[in-house]
Amino acid sequence: MNDYLDLAGQLVMVRLFGTELDAETDAFLRTYRIRGACLFRQNMRDAPQLTRFTGALRDAIGPQALIALDQEGGAVVRSTWVPAPPSAMALGAANDPDLAREVGAAVARAVRALGFNWNFAPVLDLNNNPRNPVIAERSFGADPEQATRIALAWMEGSEREGVACCVKHFPGHGDTHVDSHRDLPYVDKSRADLEQFEFAPFRIAAPHAPAMMTAHIVYPALDPVNPATMSHAILTGVLREQFGYDGVIITDGMDMHAIAHRYGVGQAAVNALVAGADMVMAIGTRATQIETVQAIAAAIRDGVLPLAAVQARLARLGKLADAHPAGAVAYAAEPDDCALMARAWRAGLTALRSPQRPERGARVRLVARADVVSDGVSEAGVPAASIAAALSQLYDVVLVTFADSETFDWAALPADGRFTILASTARRRYGPQACATWRPDLHLALWNPYQALDFPGPALLTYGFAPPALAAAVAWLAGEIDAPGVCPVPGFDGP
Repeated sequence: MNDYLDLAGQLVMVRLFGTELDAETDAFLRTYRIRGACLFRQNMRDAPQLTRFTGALRDAIGPQALIALDQEGGAVVRSTWVPAPPSAMALGAANDPDLAREVGAAVARAVRALGFNWNFAPVLDLNNNPRNPVIAERSFGADPEQATRIALAWMEGSEREGVACCVKHFPGHGDTHVDSHRDLPYVDKSRADLEQFEFAPFRIAAPHAPAMMTAHIVYPALDPVNPATMSHAILTGVLREQFGYDGVIITDGMDMHAIAHRYGVGQAAVNALVAGADMVMAIGTRATQIETVQAIAAAIRDGVLPLAAVQARLARLGKLADAHPAGAVAYAAEPDDCALMARAWRAGLTALRSPQRPERGARVRLVARADVVSDGVSEAGVPAASIAAALSQLYDVVLVTFADSETFDWAALPADGRFTILASTARRRYGPQACATWRPDLHLALWNPYQALDFPGPALLTYGFAPPALAAAVAWLAGEIDAPGVCPVPGFDGP
């Protein structure tokens, strides 16, 4: 059984706990021959700590280690102290492949300096559903050709700097209204509709992308029973055979509720590998990680996962690791990359319905959420006090915060002549009570651009809340820059 365990562990990526590689975890990685590790925000304190951690992981796993993170840009970043990249939709609004290529390269330089060799980005989901709770600005847009052109330029930049990309979430998470972290979404479209829309970016990317991540979504037209992660018809039939894809296929996190609440973790992992995946992302507890490896080992032993299929998967993973060696490298371009990111955020800045700038020194009321908690996928948004401080560079600012937009008494805001700015700092859309009873003079949509559709008034869209995004909004308010971006999804008509 030990030989099968050694093979099984090389098909698994795990989540780790803590900010250092402790002796017990080191032994676990070595004992089970685990190939990959994915680090999250809770594993990171600063650059010296993180570089030490990834170095220890490479030593424990070996020279073919795959050390990964989600550094997409915008709200989905894990290392928050490096130059802050714009979200995918900000780059889609800028519609400049050369700029996207340079941003992708800068992201790769920063994470490679921290010891990572695999970035789970860019997102190829086409977001055409304004109620999508988890993609939104993570998408480059809704037009298959334009969005994919920008995304692949981003990927080219990353490859140039030695970091593998992983496009996601095949075959498309953009047209859902359910977050697969919380439940199992269905996309009930015809095969023809999927071919024309969701499939298009992945088909275009297939000859170029070194890796693809699966979606925990059921597509009844393709497989009425299994989510894509565990569907042979989708992973093998569509991606491998129809698209001719020969890169690595990795699952999304198998602890997500769409999978974990319906299948045993071991059986789910086996199902995904039999369906065509090369690597399973086991990011649950240590007990479920061990259960995953043991279930895969038993499947290899019993012939459910034939040895030849295992060797083919190991060869693809080895090729990916050899082409993108793990190990920290020097990072000398940080000041230039900070300037690049600021320029990129400004390029995507988008004006909606002809917003007007208050005059410098004007009396302004800023209204914003009181909390800025993470939604579990993204980092926490910018605090209301930080926005007030930024606007106070230009205006006399009074800050009003609310806990819940649906219970807040919008009518209680005084009609005292102050120019009222609503700053949206969460992903969740506004409800009917807020939308029907109030209208700001200016809406700063600092995260989910679809929130700008909740109020009929003028808006400025940044597609993110990172410091250079807020700085771009302030520069626009000061009259120093224009807002040249064009929102790359339907529904945002007018200048």
